[in-house]
Amino acid sequence: MDKSKDGLGMPTVIPPAARELFEFGGLGVHWKIDGSEAGRRFSIDQHPIAPRAVPAPLHYHHKEDQYSNTLERRLGAVPGDEVVEAGPGTWVFEPRHQWHTFSNAGEAPGEIIEVISPAGFEDAFREWAAVGDDLERAKEVDRKSAIDMDYDRAGFAQRDRAE
Repeated sequence: MDKSKDGLGMPTVIPPAARELFEFGGLGVHWKIDGSEAGRRFSIDQHPIAPRAVPAPLHYHHKEDQYSNTLERRLGAVPGDEVVEAGPGTWVFEPRHQWHTFSNAGEAPGEIIEVISPAGFEDAFREWAAVGDDLERAKEVDRKSAIDMDYDRAGFAQRDRAE
């Protein structure tokens, strides 16, 4: 990508199927804009989510905020202690220093766009993809990425049973 005079990328069109795509079971990660293309200010990923999936454990970011926009179906999210549902076109803000997770409670695949600020967390997805099912190596990625994961409480289903 060519760089502008301020070191940022030039205007770019990113077709729907362009860029890397990886599937983590119920969660897809389709990288759209890397932090290196945005002066490390933010990154953008698109996440296909399988039906009835809670694709991420409860987790806590120490360095970045997440902004999720529901494209298809309904996103369920747990920002802090609140359970919310977000239909198409709705944004959910998940600030750093707050436990959260998300799900697709519907019977059909869903999809969200996620803006992460500042950038860098998109690289953790790449590293998790490389370690596969090796939990100890995944925990190393967590530490390196300054994220806490509650692997014992994957999300809504376990959360509801525990309360």
